[in-house]
Amino acid sequence: MNAARTAEQAVGAGPDGRAPGDRAPGAVQPVGPDPEGTGRHHVVRRARPPKRFLRAWRAYWCTVSVIASYLWLRFRGRFHDDDWMVVQLRRIHLRNARRIEQRICELQGLFIKVGQLISIMSNFLPEEFRKELEGLQDAVPPRPYRDIEDRIREELGASPGELFASFDQEPIASASIGQVHAARLRSGELVAVKVQYPDIDEIVRSDLRTLRRIFRLVERFLPYQGLDELYGEIRAIVTAELDFRAEADNGDLIAANFEGRHDVAFPRVVRALSTSRVLTTHFERGVKISDVAGVKQQGVDRRVLARQVVEIYCQQIFTDGVYHADPHPGNLLVRAGARPDDPPEIVFLDFGAVARVSPQMRAGMVELIQGALARDTQRIVRAMKQMGFVARGADERVFEQVVEYFHDRFQESVSLDSLNLKDIKFDPEKGLESIADLRRMDLSIRELSSNFHVPKEFIVFERTLLLLMGLCTELDPTLNPMTVIRPYVERFVLGEDGDWSTLLVETSKDLLMSVTALPAELRKFMRGAQAGDLQLRVRNLEPSTRLMYRLGHQAIFAVVGVAGAAFALVLEGRGEVARAEWGWWTARVAGALIVWSWWTSRHLLKRRR
Repeated sequence: MNAARTAEQAVGAGPDGRAPGDRAPGAVQPVGPDPEGTGRHHVVRRARPPKRFLRAWRAYWCTVSVIASYLWLRFRGRFHDDDWMVVQLRRIHLRNARRIEQRICELQGLFIKVGQLISIMSNFLPEEFRKELEGLQDAVPPRPYRDIEDRIREELGASPGELFASFDQEPIASASIGQVHAARLRSGELVAVKVQYPDIDEIVRSDLRTLRRIFRLVERFLPYQGLDELYGEIRAIVTAELDFRAEADNGDLIAANFEGRHDVAFPRVVRALSTSRVLTTHFERGVKISDVAGVKQQGVDRRVLARQVVEIYCQQIFTDGVYHADPHPGNLLVRAGARPDDPPEIVFLDFGAVARVSPQMRAGMVELIQGALARDTQRIVRAMKQMGFVARGADERVFEQVVEYFHDRFQESVSLDSLNLKDIKFDPEKGLESIADLRRMDLSIRELSSNFHVPKEFIVFERTLLLLMGLCTELDPTLNPMTVIRPYVERFVLGEDGDWSTLLVETSKDLLMSVTALPAELRKFMRGAQAGDLQLRVRNLEPSTRLMYRLGHQAIFAVVGVAGAAFALVLEGRGEVARAEWGWWTARVAGALIVWSWWTSRHLLKRRR
């Protein structure tokens, strides 16, 4: 929820054309216009959410139902092959994703925001879940005006009537943590006032406790690791969003980086009327960037606009190191330049989601690009470790195995015809197939998730790029973004004074050092072999050893069973029926043990395949 955006839509770009003071009563929209271009609109019910205890109970029940469905599928999978399991798993993913999305819409409140964050940050969440959750809209029924008035009086020391020339009691938007009211300063300027609900701190604490218990329950029964870290990141993000001063500071920081430019604008914060719980911003007029008719009416060339958006983001990411991390169409307004020959002006709104490129991530990205161009797997591994992709307690052998495998697959699908970035070509016919790839590497999802940790910083960066690509494709499908990005990437990788020849020389040095070191490594290997100190590491030996151990048990049980049956037959021939019964019971027990040993060995046979 953004004060400037929603208020501007009511004032300058709204469908009804009303000014804040003329806003029709009850005109709060429960659902936004699909801001991320997903094509879906998730309707949030207008009824108020249930009481906190009931909300928590419903959340737990939904979690238990989802876990039970996967456990039941796991049991059924024992009697079917892997292909059947893959098909059924996709079906149950989709069914559970819809079940969770529906329950989140019923619970409302913080659960909507949590659903959005999980869809962004959970790198091992099934795609069906991510698609359903990413379309959630954070819009809920508004609170009574007296709650807002009390909060403003508590934060600013006076009532809205004393602070503003006019204050619209009907909100123009409402979300999980607060709502937005239009107002007018005594100087006559229009502003939007975003106010947090009085009890939002208690609601957040309660919902976060519920979420933590849910994550622990999921981690106990399902093969997902790293949920504690995900919870910590969600808690940090939600807590940060409760501090409107951080949002104001983020907006001012990015605005300062573009000072002197006339093709980009940012809403100014009214500091005297803003606190950590109340945020007052000036209106910025314009039309939504995805409004084709509105952009055309402004006389703006959409192709120029697409290049301009890419260039602005290149400066934020590669030069400034701090960027607006939520570039969906609802957060970008467009208006014509001040003069006919001026470029269009893009207005950025909502600075609750602002990301930074840390020094570690920046250095790692440079190393990653250079390693990819040099086709140096070890360099790529070092870069990914530097960027934080290695989970705590990870098996580095597994990590390097996965990186090397996917690097080889990447080389198959990407060709580099020269040292120019524009000549990088991608072959979509050779895409990665996750399940097949895991089988080839003999890895499970648990092993993959326990060794890899995609840092939040990179996830936010990836999502920003995806949103940006979707937006620019809508504006100009013929745009080649590399023509805009290349100069920034070159400076980012090589520095201000570097050139591609420097990278070529460094790559040649690395190759020469590897070739020079190879004979020494071979001599070391031969000396170890001659001295008898050569050690071999056999992979996947444990399952085979355990299988042989079980087969040995089965052979022993079979011998005991045959001996017991033979002993019983001999005794029956002598007429000693009572003693013969002991032999038959021995044979029965041995047979049961053989069946039990065979049944428990089935998973080992599957792993060997």
